[in-house]
Amino acid sequence: MEAKPKRRRFTAKYKLQVLEKVDRLKDQPGELGQFLRREGLYASYITAWRREKQRGALKALGKKRGRPADPDAKLVSELEQLKATNARLEFRLKRAEAIIDLQKKALTLFDPTETNERL
Repeated sequence: MEAKPKRRRFTAKYKLQVLEKVDRLKDQPGELGQFLRREGLYASYITAWRREKQRGALKALGKKRGRPADPDAKLVSELEQLKATNARLEFRLKRAEAIIDLQKKALTLFDPTETNERL
């Protein structure tokens, strides 16, 4: 089973570099063809990339795609972490207060000074 070849993708930066290089080699006979063979490019790529450059599409390709990052996302995640920490600490505080109340009650029940006074 043969591996399926991957389609090559060219970045806008690479396309612009190639176009600059092609423009420099245009006056030198044979150099342009040699450059295209070395890079594995077709002349039709150069024509299409020139059209893209004229339309301004190459500048658009350099921009990041997708939805812009939410600037408040970091604050929201930090807020969620702080809320979780706060809830955990409140639970521990209530448990500690319950233990202290229980200790106070136990102390009043088993205090030897109070038992001697009763007798």
